[in-house]
Amino acid sequence: MPTTYPFTAIVGQQRMTRALILNAVDIRIGGVLIRGERGTAKSTAARSLAQLLPAVNVVQDCRFGCDPEQPSSWCTECRERAAGGESLPSKKRPIPFINLPVSATEDRVVGTLDIEQAIQKGERHFEAGILASANRGLLYIDEVNLLDDHVVDVLLDSAAMGMNIVEREGISFSHPARFILVGTMNPEEGDLRPQLLDRFALSVDIVGIRAARERVAIMERHLAFEEDPEGFRARWQDKEDELSQRIAHARTLVDKVTYSNRDLLSIAALTSSLNVDGHRADLVILKTARAQAAFDGRTAINDMDIALAAELALPHRINRTPFNQEGMTPGQLRERIEELREQAAEEEGEMQESTEGESGQEKKT
Repeated sequence: MPTTYPFTAIVGQQRMTRALILNAVDIRIGGVLIRGERGTAKSTAARSLAQLLPAVNVVQDCRFGCDPEQPSSWCTECRERAAGGESLPSKKRPIPFINLPVSATEDRVVGTLDIEQAIQKGERHFEAGILASANRGLLYIDEVNLLDDHVVDVLLDSAAMGMNIVEREGISFSHPARFILVGTMNPEEGDLRPQLLDRFALSVDIVGIRAARERVAIMERHLAFEEDPEGFRARWQDKEDELSQRIAHARTLVDKVTYSNRDLLSIAALTSSLNVDGHRADLVILKTARAQAAFDGRTAINDMDIALAAELALPHRINRTPFNQEGMTPGQLRERIEELREQAAEEEGEMQESTEGESGQEKKT
């Protein structure tokens, strides 16, 4: 197996690496779309991330890598084995990295049921698809804008539900389909439809690095990697292990991260002030802010977490606005959140004064 370029050796592109790490911390965020010109380390980052993630516990002899700790999400086969009194031992396996080809059909993605065997032999036979292989791993789609829209829709549905359900002629089969979805594309070759864009939780637009020193560092590192891949990776292994352990710790912490009603109001006020359609962005910002707090080792989100999450969740959901044209930094977003909170406090104070005044007038009467 060829040696993978280390994730921590990628030069620059902090926003892209942060979006990938946060999806690794909380797989429920819903994936990331990376848009950028050729040669900006999009596919390198996705492959490197898979090597960085810690191994997971799976049910032994399960084709779908079911989580032994989550019986409610087991596949049809594991549920039948458990119902028959069979014990389901577990084992560790590395995170799978699945590359989805642009030519993939819906049947190849979701899997197929063999109706002939069901009719002739009375046996249910399910041929697993790409979603089965990607469960609890990383599903990478290069040139996602060239993939058939219907296939993209199926993938995004499965990522959102966490389950793949195939039904045909009254026969059904289900299995878990939770994975880190990473799509990359070059906007010069066409864009995704707006409704598909919105289904990606996070989006990052990247360009080639302009600073001469960083471009030199990119050349030096890649030449060193090509000359001695194993030796280069060994030099970066300490940093890789450190980041891997930090992600593993954040995964155990993310469900304990709390948020206040004030945080929810801040998120809602921010998306409302930027005229964001729908409510998906609000939920994505909250999940991403919790993952950011967990990655930083905290158990409560703050304004900066919300701002960092909004920086990743909003660009592809806002069209022709100053946000999209010029971009807003996390610092500017944080200032915006504070302004909105001050406005809300002033409005609340005015309402309270008005209520007290009316109450006093009623007493006089």
